[in-house]
Amino acid sequence: MSAATDSAFQICINPDCRSTFSVDDTLVACPECGSLLDIGYDWDRLPVPSSLSELEARWSNRRNPLDFSGVWRFRQLLPFASDEQIVTIGEGQTILRASDSVSKYIGLNGANALLQYEGLNPSGSFKDNGMTAASTHARMVGAKFAACASTGNTSASLAIYSSAAQLFRVVVFVGSGKIAFGKLSQALDYGAHTLQIQGDFDDALKQVRDVCQREKIYLCNRVNPFRLEGQKTIMFRVLEALAWEVPDWIVVPGGNLGNSSAFGKAFAELKQLGLIDRVPRLAVINAAGANTLSQLYNNQSLRWNEGRTDDELINGYFAEMDAAGHRANTLASAIEINRPVNLKKCLRALDTCDGVVREVPDDAILDAKAQIGAGGFGCEPASAASVAGAKLLREEGVIAPSDRVVCILTGHQLKDPDATVGYHQSSPGQIADKLASRGIQAVQFPNAPQAVENDLDRILDVIRSFNA
Repeated sequence: MSAATDSAFQICINPDCRSTFSVDDTLVACPECGSLLDIGYDWDRLPVPSSLSELEARWSNRRNPLDFSGVWRFRQLLPFASDEQIVTIGEGQTILRASDSVSKYIGLNGANALLQYEGLNPSGSFKDNGMTAASTHARMVGAKFAACASTGNTSASLAIYSSAAQLFRVVVFVGSGKIAFGKLSQALDYGAHTLQIQGDFDDALKQVRDVCQREKIYLCNRVNPFRLEGQKTIMFRVLEALAWEVPDWIVVPGGNLGNSSAFGKAFAELKQLGLIDRVPRLAVINAAGANTLSQLYNNQSLRWNEGRTDDELINGYFAEMDAAGHRANTLASAIEINRPVNLKKCLRALDTCDGVVREVPDDAILDAKAQIGAGGFGCEPASAASVAGAKLLREEGVIAPSDRVVCILTGHQLKDPDATVGYHQSSPGQIADKLASRGIQAVQFPNAPQAVENDLDRILDVIRSFNA
């Protein structure tokens, strides 16, 4: 694939600009107009597969690290790097599994709820799909220092790629008190230099962007268009698991809106190439405490509008948030973001996929999380927004009981074990106090540990009560 970079380029998403730049350039915005960038391809000059099943055959060659990777075995569909430049640590070994119990909880027929579990990635979250692509581009441009702002998962992913590949040093910016210890421990253990900014994620992102621009440090946040190229492959693996049949719905948590943006791009390209004959519908689910997309899309009718988005509306909304001192506030910390950097790309994805946006409160997220766990998958709170959102859409009649619905579980349960233990335990604690502060006095599916005397008969009495 040595000719890949000759047919790949960066292109401004603004339809009134559409400036193009080399993939060898390190950019996070269009130098001409400041808009976001896409990675584009001259598909006519590239060896496009005649069918998606051709890509599945690569798994038989899994002794090759690129074919073992659940990202790079699809490299014909993200051909911006040569094989020799790719950085991989075995990401993308994920699973799509039907769940009868979650289907029943949502209100779907049979096993129509399909859970795409990204917690099996090396760092425990979907971020590795994008970070392998960003790390590859960092290698292409010879970066020696990389940085990101993070609510936790991005920092863990960037740190593990840095430590495993030994290509560059890393500094991560996190908001003060805004990161779960399960995630912070990864960044520390993998050797990243960690700065805790007095503020939230939005403050950290502003600072890291300014620092990277001033010091010429490689920025690995989702404003980096190569990150989204890697995240496209989550949808390729979903289709692969479904024998290349397109589901009715993709439901995804909405934080910085990188996944939804990447998914929309993936389906648009597959349709353009004739590899699928239809696209699924897309549902993006905000937490109620971090609901910028929901507010703008549902209450103020913000739309893609062929790329001519209403910037005055967006900027006015952000200005009102700033004036009111409004901060994102949700237990789903991975999506606790007020200013999603990929807002416009997400609007494009919603347009491509006839999408909808919803918001769900923390109690619905944590109840859904408990049901996901009871069905065999442990996920972090933000992941469960997808199932909570699917349940809401089913109750509204937007999703039909016969629809086949893929819910994206973005991160592993151990990313935020305090949230899990706090939900199930009845004793007071930080999570219980946070729930109470949101008016949540009781949870639907508690499973608290039971205290019992150190006595065999008493222990047996308790065990027998389980069958009562």
